[in-house]
Amino acid sequence: MPFMTTGDGTQLYWCEWGSGAPMVFVSAMACGTSMWDYQFAEFGERGMRCISLDRRGHGRSDRSPRGYDFDTFADDLAQLIDTLDLKEITLVSHSMGSGDIVRYLSRHGSGRVARIVMLAPTTPMLLLTENNPAGVPREQFEALWALWRRDYPSWVAGAAAPFFIPETSPAMIKWGTTSLLQASVPVVLACSRAMAETDFRDEMRRIDVPALIVHGDRDRSVPLELGGLPSSELIRGCKLKIYPGAPHGLLYTHMDRLHADIGDFLRA
Repeated sequence: MPFMTTGDGTQLYWCEWGSGAPMVFVSAMACGTSMWDYQFAEFGERGMRCISLDRRGHGRSDRSPRGYDFDTFADDLAQLIDTLDLKEITLVSHSMGSGDIVRYLSRHGSGRVARIVMLAPTTPMLLLTENNPAGVPREQFEALWALWRRDYPSWVAGAAAPFFIPETSPAMIKWGTTSLLQASVPVVLACSRAMAETDFRDEMRRIDVPALIVHGDRDRSVPLELGGLPSSELIRGCKLKIYPGAPHGLLYTHMDRLHADIGDFLRA
């Protein structure tokens, strides 16, 4: 299996499917590369080289004792891109992965990147502060983290239904709560804290590649008004597509429409 070793000795797993122009998929918090199975199948058949990395502490990558911050995540992503000598990349993220992409661009530049696609992003800033009045109060995050420390599986079970839609098959929902989640409680807590506290607003104003953001108007994990809408307003020339009725898991519930929109964006 393909692994790479980072500067701090952490072994990270990556995988690929297909051949052609590279698409690098950046996963959501707690999820491994398998979350992109349907996109690998779709775009691999379209003549794209689909690549994804298990973030440190996720999937088959090492659970390092440190490094759960966006600088490190971006540097890990950069090492993968440099190691494979990828160029004219389409970077695709879901949820927390949007932060990895933004920080990669601000730390490593856009020289190897052709375009970015962010699905249900957690950017630009989640935490309520004096200059971010639309954010989530810290007390809500602290209560969530306290629940995770006591009974993370019960929270996962409760979050499964709103991640999908009522028409989603029970088998797909079960897959989403078992196969997709591939990180331990300490890792999830560290990632969630970084995601909540990091401010990407200034970095997003400097993004200089074409960008597509897709967000559902029934996303209970990251509401449109907190993620996709303000993110699109910060990126020059960004194209925002709002899916009526779509939840946070829109890459499964609205798969055909999403693949068509990404395909159009690639051709444009």
